[in-house]
Amino acid sequence: MTMNHFCFKSLMFKNKNLFLFPVLVIIVLFFAAPPSMAEPLLCGIDRLEASKFQELSGLRVGLITNAAALSQKGEPNYLLMLQAGVKLKFLMAPEHGFSADVEAGKKVGSSVLSDTLQVVSLYGDSRKPDKGQLRKIDLLIFDLQDVGTRCYTYISTMKYAMAACEEAAIPFMVLDRPNPVIPLHPQGFMLQPGYESFVGAVDIPFVHAMTVGEIALLLKEQCYRKLDLRVIAMQGYGRHKFADEYEGFNFRTPSPNIRTVETAILYPATVFLEATTVSEGRGTNAPFMQFGAPFINSAELAVALSGYRLPGVSFSAVTFLPNSAKFSGERCQGLKLKLTDRSVFSPFRTATALLLELQRLYPREIALDKRGAFFDQLAGTPLFREMIKKQLPLETIMKKSREDVEQFKRHSPARTLIYH
Repeated sequence: MTMNHFCFKSLMFKNKNLFLFPVLVIIVLFFAAPPSMAEPLLCGIDRLEASKFQELSGLRVGLITNAAALSQKGEPNYLLMLQAGVKLKFLMAPEHGFSADVEAGKKVGSSVLSDTLQVVSLYGDSRKPDKGQLRKIDLLIFDLQDVGTRCYTYISTMKYAMAACEEAAIPFMVLDRPNPVIPLHPQGFMLQPGYESFVGAVDIPFVHAMTVGEIALLLKEQCYRKLDLRVIAMQGYGRHKFADEYEGFNFRTPSPNIRTVETAILYPATVFLEATTVSEGRGTNAPFMQFGAPFINSAELAVALSGYRLPGVSFSAVTFLPNSAKFSGERCQGLKLKLTDRSVFSPFRTATALLLELQRLYPREIALDKRGAFFDQLAGTPLFREMIKKQLPLETIMKKSREDVEQFKRHSPARTLIYH
């Protein structure tokens, strides 16, 4: 399939360089065999490269990206653009910085790459592109690897950038990449009005089962109808495979503690622990794949969790000594999670069971209310924390969260989904 196969969902206009662009949305559509056949997986950057970047011809461009956003051949996206003669004016980097190695929550300053290319931080004094910067370009491009969970802040960065581009009347282009955990069905609570934050900026399920391109289309429908949005879709991609199941595709670490697709699958099961006193494994060799604290009795907790018969996951006792973050230098007892069948694993069910038992066994120690505001931002609602504190049955909590998701599905426009 070539880059000539477009469905233009708008009228066309000519810019000053006589290059044709749609006013509102570009979606690349595929009419070849299903992606499970022989069609190779190509991300948005690969499809631009295949077209020799003709879609960027004559345009001054800004690029939101980091070091993990490589082509299929392992080449940095910005270098490919420069080599093709694209007028790349600057880069912008999200949380964790351009090198994707800064710890979560730490401010990142602006820098210069290769002595000439400015890297503007979108996780420093401001998290929204500056209008002065946007005046220097004709198009802002977003190319970042998401992990499929709402609280992962790259989609928040995308939303803020879309808002800035709409205000500045600058077109916005998304180079789509795989959601590494897209086979996991949508789950968790929706974002309740008044609980929006940078760890919950988009009103989608906690585990959302969407790509960044699809989320951008949804945001345009919901919030930014005047924005000139262009999505370069993937080739050979579908909703039935985890990212590491595509031949030839390499999942690159998008942030310090999401190192594998397996970690990305388990991340939504353990990330709520960030808002408790329990270590989520940061500062160890298995972040988000294990958790613990000095006050936990591993055997006691393992027995308690066994009663839930959680599908697709097993637990084993573990002892670890974090070298940073919570309990740095202290011996922690806890559990390590192992995926036994990712096709039936439910991260939100697992997260709920973990929190219910930690609250039941160690209510004072985990201090669920101490960082309650942060917990509610992660969850998107105070309801989840309140239900955990009240020790409501697991199925009651799951039923309530499913109602949230079903309502989202009923009201979410199907046309924002690109892949099958």
